[in-house]
Amino acid sequence: MTYSYTTMPSPVGQLTLVAKGAALAAILWENDKPGRVRLGTLQQDNMHPVLQKTQQQLNEYFAGTRDCFDLELDMEGTPFQKKVWMLLLSIPFGQTRSYQQLAELAGNPAACRAVGAAVGRNPVSIVTPCHRVVGSTGKLTGFAGGLDAKRALLQLESLPAKRRK
Repeated sequence: MTYSYTTMPSPVGQLTLVAKGAALAAILWENDKPGRVRLGTLQQDNMHPVLQKTQQQLNEYFAGTRDCFDLELDMEGTPFQKKVWMLLLSIPFGQTRSYQQLAELAGNPAACRAVGAAVGRNPVSIVTPCHRVVGSTGKLTGFAGGLDAKRALLQLESLPAKRRK
């Protein structure tokens, strides 16, 4: 399967947007670990409609005029990973949840580490808001985009809409 991609600058670094057919398959970080998200062959396509729509919505998010995304997603993963990623989508804008809370919501309170591993493999960063997951004490913990990016995204979401611009 060939995936289409484009890149875009953002306040948290260069992002690579990846589409599979008519859906968003990944948002990769500038310094992403190779293999964190498994994809097929990538072909650059700056005009792909899904990638253009994603870029527009991300720009609105960074400008402070969008607090939720309206994109078709196609995330490849295990059933458990997909369950965790769906839980990420349920975390409200501007709020956080701990890995422990997600493990409890997933139906297995002892699965904190497995939840952490699934969150770390989230292929669609920002849109599937893994930056909203923190340690049980509220401490910022691992993030594929780096802790500075995580901090910046959480700070962006904590500002009133009129001040996010």
